[in-house]
Parts: sequence; C-alpha cells; structure tokens
Amino acid sequence: MKPFEVPSYDQVAEEARPAFDRFIKLTGKMPNLYATIGYSANALNSYLQYVNEQARGTFHAKEREAIYLIVSQFNGCEYCLASHTQSAIKNKWTEDETLSLRAGTYPDARWQVIYKVIKSVIEQKGLVSDGLLDEFFALGYDKTALIDLMVLINVMSFTNYTYRLTQIPIDFPLAKDI
Repeated sequence: MKPFEVPSYDQVAEEARPAFDRFIKLTGKMPNLYATIGYSANALNSYLQYVNEQARGTFHAKEREAIYLIVSQFNGCEYCLASHTQSAIKNKWTEDETLSLRAGTYPDARWQVIYKVIKSVIEQKGLVSDGLLDEFFALGYDKTALIDLMVLINVMSFTNYTYRLTQIPIDFPLAKDI
C-alpha cells in the first residue's frame, strides 16, 4: 500500500477544522489518527459525536480505557495500544495492569469475564455463548451494559481498523508488548 500521509489543518475540509481546534486546545496537538480520519469531515465529526455520547453509558472512563485496550489488543492496533495505554495510566491504571488487562490475566473476575466477552464478540463476529452471557449477567451487569459494551467495541474497532488501513505514524510512546 502507498504511504498514507497525515493531513494538516490546512489540508482538511473547513468542517473538520473545529475538531482540530478542540483537540489542540485540550491536548496541545491533533493526534495523527484523528487527523487522518479528518480526511472525511463527516467521518471525524460523526465519530467524535458518537464517542462523546457513548461516554454516558454504563462504563466510566477508567473502565472504558481498559475495554479499549482489550479491543485494541485483539485487533492488533499498535497506535490505539499506545494512545490508550497513556489514557489508562491517566485514569489510574498502572502500566503493569494495562499489560495484564490486554493479556486477559487481570485477576479481578469481572475483567476476566469482560475480556472473554470482548474476545468472543471479535473472534466470533458478535456471537457470545449463553454460558458466557450468564457469567456477564451474574456480575450484576444487565442488557443495557451489554449493549454499551458492544458500542465500546465498535468505537475502538473503527479506530483500530483505520490505523491498520493507513499505518500512519504513531505519535504516542509505544505500548509494551505482552
């Protein structure tokens, strides 16, 4: 594949520029992956709205970061592993915990089950056995939480696949291998 270049502010449509402005104001930079999604102002703006809305779901920020790491590990996205390791650490996970979450070895039973559900969804194209769903529900989660988990898997898979398609430079410290 031909190299994919990260577009600059001046190279994206006018409708994508407010998103660039928000990222630069909040984080000091426009991450390369979001800038690349910005080739389509529609894709960038609708994706960011989707992400913002899903943040109101069952899982709080720390949990979402763990889920994003697990999904990114299964999808083989080095970019998202790098960026979400940094975000997870900011949300009070240790680096060692991020590695065990990604490996499916985090000792908390809740994370063992969530890991298995994510694995099944990704590897079985959405299918999850009744037994595994029973385990998920036995943890106190309900159907709302299950659908919210599906949204998080979807949110992260989009960026995972976009990175794998474009192979743009990673502009975060690389995550350790597991």
